[in-house]
Amino acid sequence: MRVAPEIMLTDEERTKLTKLVRSKLTSVRLAQRAPIVLLAASGMQNKAIAEQLGIGRVQVSRWRERYAQSGLAGIERDLPRGAPPLKVDPTLLVELTTQGKPVAATHWSTRKMAAELGVSASTIMRHWHAHGLKPHIVRGFKVSRDPKFVEKLEDIVGLYMSPPEHALVLCCDEKSQVQALDRTQPGLPLKKGRAATMTHDYKRNGTTTLFAALNVLDGQVIAQCQQRHRHTEWLKFLRKIDRETPKDKTLHLIADNYATHKHPAVQDWLAKHPRFNMHFTPTSASWLNMVERFFRDITTERLRRGVFTSVPELVAAINEYIAHHNTNPKPFIWTKSARDILQKVIRANRRLSSKQNGTLH
Repeated sequence: MRVAPEIMLTDEERTKLTKLVRSKLTSVRLAQRAPIVLLAASGMQNKAIAEQLGIGRVQVSRWRERYAQSGLAGIERDLPRGAPPLKVDPTLLVELTTQGKPVAATHWSTRKMAAELGVSASTIMRHWHAHGLKPHIVRGFKVSRDPKFVEKLEDIVGLYMSPPEHALVLCCDEKSQVQALDRTQPGLPLKKGRAATMTHDYKRNGTTTLFAALNVLDGQVIAQCQQRHRHTEWLKFLRKIDRETPKDKTLHLIADNYATHKHPAVQDWLAKHPRFNMHFTPTSASWLNMVERFFRDITTERLRRGVFTSVPELVAAINEYIAHHNTNPKPFIWTKSARDILQKVIRANRRLSSKQNGTLH
């Protein structure tokens, strides 16, 4: 039969243990272990100590033996639990993440990297978070190669940040091929504990093109839906802008380099309407046109989850959204100066050049 070790305390040891029990600064674990030793020193058996303290008999036996072997230091340290955690070299992890790829895959996942290095997925996640690495994300980009990039950039940003007096600045573009999509089955509505549902497949019921002109000053939108987006439709939209803007205002229209915007017929019409001044964004720089921000809003808020059984129904929904927007419009505020944007583009071009020359890793 196993006999519990006898605990003999000096006056100094008893005083220390008593202070640990009474002190409010003692950790919970140590405050629980100290009474075990004191009761054991009084001659009580492990079973009686466990019943009095409301803990397990095995726990009493463990800390009684630890004190008998190592004294106060024995109960101050926690027992080791399991095997020591495997460590990973952060430098190796970052290098492998940024410069290598897993077999037959384009990017690392936490599980693939964990299997490669022989550690847990949570360890990989912790190191990726610490180093700001997100292999699962890829961001799209396109750097403009327009030879007149600087000139066009300064022109457009100047209109945003210092608009001319007695003039309107309108960001214009068309959102082409807006589809009237109907779902093959009705979805279920949102309810507590369940997201709304929508079938992954759909039925196409035709398309429309949304022409829009965003007033930079107040956020008002002039819009028109048309079946196609040729130069004739663009001219029709320009006439609508001409009708719906004050005649005494000069108009500065910002548009991209789509061929219909520069068609000879359009050029002739603009020559007969001198209050219209066209400003074209650099090639591959449609992000400079603030109407793209409005297109994003209407897509996410009205079109993407919409169900439309016909093109007229789609056009009615677009018109309703724009009418509601115009009741309380809010302008988008441009904050980046031309200089800040130019510096960012220069850095991007420099890195791309380094990549093409094989010096960027």
